[in-house]
Amino acid sequence: MSLLAPPRSRIPSPRTTENPEAAAPVEPLVEMPGEQLVPEEDQDVVRTQSRRAEPRAWLRAVVWLVAAGLHPGAGPSTVLVAGDLSVRMDYRRGIVVYGLAKVVERTGLSPATVKRHVRVLRELGALVWMVHGSKRNLAAPGEKYMATATIYGAVIPSAYDDAMGHRLTGSGYAARVCGVTPAGRELAVAGATGRAEDRQEQRRASRSGQGLRRGVRTARPVDNSAVDKACSARREPHSPGRYHRAPAVDVERGCNYIPRERASCRKAPVYTPKISLNCDGSRRTAAQTRAGIAVIQQVRLLVNWTQREGLRQLEVALRPLTNAGWDAHMIAAELHSWMLTWKPARPAAYIRARLAQQAAAEHAAAVYDAAEGWDEVAATRAFTVSRPELMLDVMQGLAEGMAAYSARQAEQGLDDLTESDAAANMAAFLERLPG
Repeated sequence: MSLLAPPRSRIPSPRTTENPEAAAPVEPLVEMPGEQLVPEEDQDVVRTQSRRAEPRAWLRAVVWLVAAGLHPGAGPSTVLVAGDLSVRMDYRRGIVVYGLAKVVERTGLSPATVKRHVRVLRELGALVWMVHGSKRNLAAPGEKYMATATIYGAVIPSAYDDAMGHRLTGSGYAARVCGVTPAGRELAVAGATGRAEDRQEQRRASRSGQGLRRGVRTARPVDNSAVDKACSARREPHSPGRYHRAPAVDVERGCNYIPRERASCRKAPVYTPKISLNCDGSRRTAAQTRAGIAVIQQVRLLVNWTQREGLRQLEVALRPLTNAGWDAHMIAAELHSWMLTWKPARPAAYIRARLAQQAAAEHAAAVYDAAEGWDEVAATRAFTVSRPELMLDVMQGLAEGMAAYSARQAEQGLDDLTESDAAANMAAFLERLPG
């Protein structure tokens, strides 16, 4: 048998009415006076003298501490609570969230018993507080109640290291094992040998069980536990503090009865048909939808990246253009002007997004022009209004220019190109043109 894991006979069994002699105290393996228990102020990770441990090594140390009788309140329930914590611990750091309610549910112990044995583990130096939990509500207004969880860290006290012959480097929570003494080496070898023998016995038992014939049931003793009395070990002790009385329930007002028909009946969802509307708010007819789909069929043939989308989805996306009177070629030219070098996965959604961006840009430009006082009609009025005096001004300027040219030619002793007056001829030609 391994010295690192004492036999179960050294750990007291639960105190029940059927086994009263189990309540006899167990002779301690190591003398440890009560004043050597870890005080409450040293049960924090900052002030602890115990070293950090992994879950498996920590559980072996807890079994040894309980079997050694170092604490008068330690017992099999202490090992049970420690086993539940070790299963949920972080494998390397040995950190675990307390969770009193879940521990009670998994172990079958009462809340007071779980609290008492967790305190025993802290006083043995096997648990330290990493985070002190609080019932203060940390949730934001309107959210569900949320408190702070208690987080424990697995540690091994120096009493275990001294008994096992471990050599440590460092101090406190950051200490670690760096070697063993000669006596500790002998204990480690004996422990490894005992564990190997236990594994061989388990293998022999499993092989012998496989040799039995299938379909043959072996006789097993029936455990008929007494049910007329409740076990005294499952009862919680009286709380030393003040008893908090719960307020009486007011049953005179209100109604707590729900008929079976109402409780089992579910309201069917009301189906509301989707109605398509035009830009002016009128209801879109089926003829308009068919005409739009006919245009979109031609658009799909002209624009290849729209062919993976359905006609109905494309018709809804391009409805602003079809309502404006655009034909298939105009819509295809607009889509090609976007110069896409890739194919959208959802062409209808992409078209809706681009048209929405264009509409937003046009609206922003209109708002900017209105704020600046720009009037397009007034700006283009000079190019659209008829001005008959403009023709006369041109003719008069032409006549003056030809006269100045003739005078310059006469000063230089040069003749005109024609025998008659060129200015008069051109003026006469311009007058004959239709006004």
